[in-house]
Amino acid sequence: MENGKIKRNVLIIIVVGLLIISGVLIYNKINGKKLPPYLVEAVGVVDGDLININTKYPGRVVMLSVDTGDKVTKDEIIAKLDDKEYFKKLNALNYEIKAKNDELNFTKAKILNSIEIAKNAYLAKKIELNALDSQIDALKNVINQDKRDEKRIASLVKRKMEKHHKLELAKLKTKTDSDKLKALFAKKDALNKEIKIFKKKYEIAFASKSNITALQNAINALKEKRDVIKVILNELNIKSPINGYVDTKIANIGEVLGGGMPIATLIDPKSLYLKIYVNTIYTGKIHLGDKAEIFLDAYPNKPIKAVVSKIAKKAEFTPKEVAVRADRITRVYEVRLKPLKPNPLLKLGLPATGVILIGNGSLPKSLDELPEL
Repeated sequence: MENGKIKRNVLIIIVVGLLIISGVLIYNKINGKKLPPYLVEAVGVVDGDLININTKYPGRVVMLSVDTGDKVTKDEIIAKLDDKEYFKKLNALNYEIKAKNDELNFTKAKILNSIEIAKNAYLAKKIELNALDSQIDALKNVINQDKRDEKRIASLVKRKMEKHHKLELAKLKTKTDSDKLKALFAKKDALNKEIKIFKKKYEIAFASKSNITALQNAINALKEKRDVIKVILNELNIKSPINGYVDTKIANIGEVLGGGMPIATLIDPKSLYLKIYVNTIYTGKIHLGDKAEIFLDAYPNKPIKAVVSKIAKKAEFTPKEVAVRADRITRVYEVRLKPLKPNPLLKLGLPATGVILIGNGSLPKSLDELPEL
């Protein structure tokens, strides 16, 4: 009898306890914490702008120094593609450029020397022609004097004042000088022909300078090819464009990648933000630049100061990742909360709670101050 009585009393105590607990829970549910009207609270996930690190040129991965989650610094080499073939091409181009430079120096010296020789020969003939013209002019004056002397002596012979022999000598001198003049004109004709030949040689020699230009252009073209190879060699060293960390490692050592294929995705901590979705009733009350705070589930007492950086222009049905089912059946607007400065606690994909200040009041210091969503 006593055992049965004890059992009934225990049962009564348990039932009464359950009723008390239920009453407390119901009371808390009815009279629990309420969100102040000057705050908007929503849950979301940390998102950011991923940077795809792709190859520019095809090649085999021979070095990969990072893995998912690793930190990277700007300009750090995180991967290398095989560059042996390109170094062979670079060495071949350097050898060809040197050979062309040697050919250019030899050709240039030879052509410039031939131009100088042809020019000097041409100028020498021109000087010779000028001297010959002076001789011709002087001989013409002599012949004119010969003719005057011959005419004067003929007059004296006619008047018996001079011997006929003297006239014959005068005529002989006029003829001799005239023959000399003819010889000089013949020499001038031959000299003019030689000048034309030497001028042509000079023009040909001068025109051959185009060979120098052609060789120089060929060398420049080879140097441009070399510069392209150097650019490719530099691009085969895959560098991080940011200070951040690796979100996903995609390639592996030994893989042959085509141009434009991905090696890894990086993320800049400065680009991280909390993406939340708010009901349309709050949309008109939220403005860009509004103060906000981000609370991570693991750190409910460490608010991260933020501002509203984006408000979607069009409503959408709430994505499935939103934790509260009631919110998933409504049309909502995406809102982004941007931390005022990078925070090491923020990681891509982490769930978090965002709180926006839309009126007079203050932001909470802890998630415990807010009702559970």
